[in-house]
Amino acid sequence: MDKTYGSPQEAVADIGDGASLAVGGFGLCGNPMQLISALHDKGVSGLSVVSNNCGVDDWGLGILLADKRIAKMTSSYVGENKEFARQFLSGELEVELTPQGTLAEKLRAGGCGIAAFFTLAGVGTQVADGGLPQKYNADGSVAKASEPKETREINGTTYVLEDSITTDFGLVHALKGDTHGNLVFDRSARNFNPLAAMAGRVTIAQVEELVQPGELDPDSIHLPGVYVQRVVAVGKDVEKRIEKRTVQPRKDA
Repeated sequence: MDKTYGSPQEAVADIGDGASLAVGGFGLCGNPMQLISALHDKGVSGLSVVSNNCGVDDWGLGILLADKRIAKMTSSYVGENKEFARQFLSGELEVELTPQGTLAEKLRAGGCGIAAFFTLAGVGTQVADGGLPQKYNADGSVAKASEPKETREINGTTYVLEDSITTDFGLVHALKGDTHGNLVFDRSARNFNPLAAMAGRVTIAQVEELVQPGELDPDSIHLPGVYVQRVVAVGKDVEKRIEKRTVQPRKDA
């Protein structure tokens, strides 16, 4: 049951070219940066990545994108990465934009063995009707557009059918984890990290604090170890960036 690995490099050693990844994180919060960096150093390319966003130009998944290691990105929010926009509009990157709640449910459902589900989100738009550009030609014309999706009326309301997502690997960051893979996430780092872990057939968790089985309060565990195959300790001093710092004067100043 001991799922620990000695280093991020060892944990990602069998991720090869063309692999599909579900990657946790919300903005720059909860990014599995040590695993991403190890994957970048390994030199793999042609990756298909599912993540809420693609980091920024020099952080998170952005470091893989900058070196053109990502072939396809499935995301809900991509507005903070200029290189992302450049690659997409120039035809270098395939992008499947997905409503944020739908993306979360696609990952969760995939991890639960649910093949597809009906949702209201996207009905009456190109998400359901098709025609949403996913890849451009170098001249700006559309090389690939989304296909129409099945819709169904249920109790007088129209819903669209969305396929669930599973990937070859999941990469996540947790505040604490034990050697069995049970994980605890910190605040908003809990966004998308548990879902990415569920969707990965082989999930690798980097943890700031590694403890022994029984040291975590069972009622405090956010993700059970059944969803995690590898755990690597990265320490508490990992760099954590703020995407957009907002401040205001103290009331007593």
